[in-house]
Amino acid sequence: MKIIILGAGRVGSSAAVSLVGEANDITMVDVISSRLSILQDRLDLRTVVGNAAHPSVLKQAGAEDADMILAVTASDETNLVACKLASTIFNTPTKIARIRSAEYLTHPEIFSVENFCVDFAICPEQILTGYIKKLMEFPEALQVLDFASGRVSLVAVRAFYGGPLVGHKLHELRQHVPNVDTRVAAIFRKNSPIIPTGDTVVEAEDEVFFLAATEDIRAVMLELRRMDKPVKRVMIAGGGRIGMRLGEALEKDYQVRIIEYDQQVCERLAAYLQDTLVLHGDVTDETLLESENVAEMDVFCALTNDDESNIMSAMLAKRMGAHKVIALINRGAYVDLVQSSGIDIAISPAQITIGSLLAYVRHGDVAAVHSLRRGAAEAIELVAHGDIKSSSVVGRKIEEIKLPIGATIGAVVRDLSDQKGAEMIRLSGEKIKENDALDKKVQVIIAHHDTVIKSEDHVILFVINRKMIQQVEKLFQVNVAFL
Repeated sequence: MKIIILGAGRVGSSAAVSLVGEANDITMVDVISSRLSILQDRLDLRTVVGNAAHPSVLKQAGAEDADMILAVTASDETNLVACKLASTIFNTPTKIARIRSAEYLTHPEIFSVENFCVDFAICPEQILTGYIKKLMEFPEALQVLDFASGRVSLVAVRAFYGGPLVGHKLHELRQHVPNVDTRVAAIFRKNSPIIPTGDTVVEAEDEVFFLAATEDIRAVMLELRRMDKPVKRVMIAGGGRIGMRLGEALEKDYQVRIIEYDQQVCERLAAYLQDTLVLHGDVTDETLLESENVAEMDVFCALTNDDESNIMSAMLAKRMGAHKVIALINRGAYVDLVQSSGIDIAISPAQITIGSLLAYVRHGDVAAVHSLRRGAAEAIELVAHGDIKSSSVVGRKIEEIKLPIGATIGAVVRDLSDQKGAEMIRLSGEKIKENDALDKKVQVIIAHHDTVIKSEDHVILFVINRKMIQQVEKLFQVNVAFL
């Protein structure tokens, strides 16, 4: 696929790294030539220096025959204009724009064909806010990711000494939670992946990824680690876009405090947020943290624009008694370092955002993509099409599907609107989780060796090595005869 990425900042650079590795033809555009030089030294891609909102620059980048424009500059207006030009002048099939302003996001008609012709708008700050909010709901988890519109969750937890399942084989999990169906998709032990089987023994400090229907998550987590007390008090360091969005998302359900150094930003936060205490000060000021009872905080989130401030304030808060600390780290090289230094969770914004982009770039019908383990692994939701003659997966049991080594099918989500199909499923004896609260009646089937994939099923896979993704996508593509 020929893709033009507008903006060589953190999001654009991360997208380039991921997409170049998947054999795409990438051209990067930015006004700062030094950014492009750094990328060109590392990656096999073309670069163009210039304003992304100028037709001549887009033409030089190859917009006339591009398959996709990915507009992720720091300016919403530049991204919108670039998408409009790509559509009206160059007839580019797919236009994706990064949009940061809530003013634009609350008026979706702006993105229509009659206006700026944006096919998909992504907001990294909004994605991050949702990601962190999930960690508040499940404080024991390292990651909580949704699939199938929230019906299925993939959760990562660290097994603890003395846990019910530690020292036992995975097949014994069913004995502990007999009324819950779950699938351990992968285990990372000392940063090395293990492909789990029923005989795999869980060890303390293992990072365990499991899939389950969302309502069953807590029951499974209880078997892997002790449950933390529910989060009530949250302190946020940094009142920028992410800090403000998170404060707004949490203030109705939690006691929230925000520390911000800029006086004007503090005044704006105080006027905008209704139930959040806004404090003016330095997030690394030990005296301030002590006076605001940081030791009583259930979660401390360091979300400033400065990695060093986030690292220092999070480590300080942890040393002073905060139960759990989360730090936003933009530099990828820092993430692995700080996660073993007392910071409970280090979040890479680019890695979290990249999944939303990849879902539009991948071949086949991809419903969702989540980057895991700092980009090393991936969880993907693919829709199966075709029939037993035209597809390599439809009409086959999971044990018959030739998945690459390291790829695991964890769950299948099936539409129950077809009552005839639902009756056949009931007769087959498959375990079903139904969610009546959702408009679309569906079933969540935790995958087993004899589970049969049907056409239009949403299949959720865990891939321990991203290099396998193309093989997995190819497996789900239907042959030309079916089309």
